[in-house]
Amino acid sequence: MNKKKKMTLATKRAIVGLLFLSPWIIGFLAFYVRSLIMSIQFSLNTVNIDTANGGYTLTFNGIKNFIYAFAEHGSFSQTLVLSLQDILIDVPLIVFFSLFMAMLMNKKFRGRTLVRAIFFLPVIMNSEAIISAIDVIRDLMMGGLSATSGAMSDAASSGVNMDYYIALFGELALPDSLLNYIVGAVGRINDIISASGVQIVIFIAALQSIPSSLYEVAKIEGATGYETFWKVTFPMVMPHIITNIVYTVVDSFVNSDIVTMAYETAFLQQNWGLSAAMSLITTVIVCLILGVVCGFIQKRTFYYN
Repeated sequence: MNKKKKMTLATKRAIVGLLFLSPWIIGFLAFYVRSLIMSIQFSLNTVNIDTANGGYTLTFNGIKNFIYAFAEHGSFSQTLVLSLQDILIDVPLIVFFSLFMAMLMNKKFRGRTLVRAIFFLPVIMNSEAIISAIDVIRDLMMGGLSATSGAMSDAASSGVNMDYYIALFGELALPDSLLNYIVGAVGRINDIISASGVQIVIFIAALQSIPSSLYEVAKIEGATGYETFWKVTFPMVMPHIITNIVYTVVDSFVNSDIVTMAYETAFLQQNWGLSAAMSLITTVIVCLILGVVCGFIQKRTFYYN
C-alpha cells in the first residue's frame, strides 16, 4: 500500500495562513470585486440617473473621464499631489513614532494599561458616531466652553515663536528640504498622534513576541542598548513595519482630500463617471506606492521562525 505523504511544516503554515485570511478573501470576492467592476464600468461611461423610474443608463465615452480629471478639472491634479506629499510626510513619522511609543509602553511601570488606553483612545474617538456626537455637543454649547478653550489654546500657542526655531535650524545649515520636512512634521503632530493608535498596538504585540533569549544573549555579549535595538529589536519587528506601512498608507488616503473630492463629485455634483475615474486613479497610485515600498522593505526583512 502506498503511504500517504505527510505535509511539511511550511505547507501546514501556508494552510493555516489561508484559513486565517479566508474571511477577508470571501468578503473581497463577495462584495469588493463587484464594486470594482462597476467602478471601472462607470469610469468608461457617462452615467445618467433616471430619477423618475429609478436605475441608470450608461453612455460609453472611453477614457474621456480620465483625460478630463487630469487635463481639464480645476483642482484634481493639485489635490492629488498634495495628498501624496502629506503621505510622504506622515507615513514615516507615524510608523517610527508608533514604534518609539510601543517600546516605551512595553516596559513595566505603574499605570501602563491606562497609558496604552489613552494612546488608543483617538482611534475610538475618530469613529463617525463619536464625531457626530461631539459636533452636536459643540453646537449646543454655542461658544461657551469652546470659546474659552479656544482662547486658552491661542494664548498658549502665542507664546511659541515658530519663526525663531525655524531660523535656529536654518543657522545649523540644514538643507531646506529637511527643514521643510521638520516644520511639516511639527505642524502635523496632533494628526500623527491621533493616527498612531492601531500601529502602536501592532508594535506592542510584535515586541512581546520577541524571544527574551535574544536579549539575554545580547546582554551577555555586552551589547549596548543602541546596539540591541538595531541588532535585535528592529530586525524582529520589520515584518510588522510592513504591516503598519500598508495600514498607514491606506488610512491616509481614505482620509485624504482626494477621496473627499471623489465623494463630492459623485454625491453632490452627480458626476458618477468622473468620480469613478478619480477613485480608480487613486487606487492605482496607492497600489503602486505599496508595491514599491513593500518590495523595497521585503528584501531587507528578517523572518524569525
